[in-house]
Amino acid sequence: MPLMMLKVGLTGGIGSGKSIVCKIFSLLGMPVYQADIAAKELYDTNDRLRNDLKLLFGESLYDLSGKLDRQKLARIIFTDKENLKKVNELVHPAVRRDFLEYVSALPETTPYVIHEAAILYEAKTEDMFDVVINVWAPENIRTERALSRGGMDEAAIKQRIASQWSDKLKIELSDYNIINDDKTPVLPQVLRIHEELISLHNKKI
Repeated sequence: MPLMMLKVGLTGGIGSGKSIVCKIFSLLGMPVYQADIAAKELYDTNDRLRNDLKLLFGESLYDLSGKLDRQKLARIIFTDKENLKKVNELVHPAVRRDFLEYVSALPETTPYVIHEAAILYEAKTEDMFDVVINVWAPENIRTERALSRGGMDEAAIKQRIASQWSDKLKIELSDYNIINDDKTPVLPQVLRIHEELISLHNKKI
């Protein structure tokens, strides 16, 4: 694994606009690992994770083709904090291992890698990173964005928001905060952070 490469965590609540920020970093040539997308794949492909989930919630959590019933899992974890905790304790170690494999395959000259995760702090994974970036937007805007995507009604979105740490706490804990409120330009904020991360990496060499 490249020792000088900075590992940068990027987080933010549902509808905050993490995907836009990730796209900008990607366009700047930086590798972006999206933990939520990776986790969705691991639910279906990681035998250890599949078996542990079936033991917890029954064989019916997966369909006959071996695919996870995502709606059923969502109902299980977002209506019961204890179930959410149990699932996280299984998923987060699997994602962590997958991320480290991803990093180890990157070129030695890569200055930094972005690890995007909605529940970075909730999963207690901040110790993995040299720097953490938080993407912030007002709750009403986040709700509107999440509604426009489809797939969840307003009650489900508010439930998801309530299950995540508060914006105030994330802002206090993060090294950088990107404002994505549909008024403040995002690009200059990302460019400034990019330049500072390149400078920080160069100091480590």
